[in-house]
Amino acid sequence: MSGIWAIILAAGESKRMGSPKMLLPIGERTIIEQTIDNVLNSMVGDIMVVLGAGHDKIRESIAECPVKYCINDDYKKGMLSSVKCGLNSLPPDIEAVLFYPGDQPLISPAVTDILITAFKSGMKGIIIPVHNRKRGHPLLVGSRYRNEIMGLDNGEGLKGLAQKFPEDVLEVEVGTPDILMDIDTQDDYLKLIKQK
Repeated sequence: MSGIWAIILAAGESKRMGSPKMLLPIGERTIIEQTIDNVLNSMVGDIMVVLGAGHDKIRESIAECPVKYCINDDYKKGMLSSVKCGLNSLPPDIEAVLFYPGDQPLISPAVTDILITAFKSGMKGIIIPVHNRKRGHPLLVGSRYRNEIMGLDNGEGLKGLAQKFPEDVLEVEVGTPDILMDIDTQDDYLKLIKQK
């Protein structure tokens, strides 16, 4: 088994931000570097970063990070196209995958470890972090759903998986709103800087 992988989705165009949000500074790092760093400090075994828009600059910024990457030429079709690109690039014998939006740099290693521990308890195959009953990221999915994800419609996204298999979903309260905060606008970014 190739263990538990992370797929970090960093292929979007950052239209609402107006500039490549993955490269915005957060402390001494960029948003994408901080996201990667958090995953590296967790129980995750390997990381696949999915690049698309502006991939040259992002790849340059993460050149020193011990990650693999793939390039999604279909990134304009939405996030699920990046999910599929990442999955296609993983070994066949993985145990599970965690899907992280690249613009959520506050998700701590502890949150990731809570989800992996819940998965390893063997109760369910789809693990979703929640805070105050709101579902956030990352989503952890067992390898048995790999083909199912590849068959999802680009319009429905990964939420469609949890809707199709509600009996195999485990929601885990992680005790932090950080799982809900992504960076789409300048206001989001300013809030992030204040929290950091």
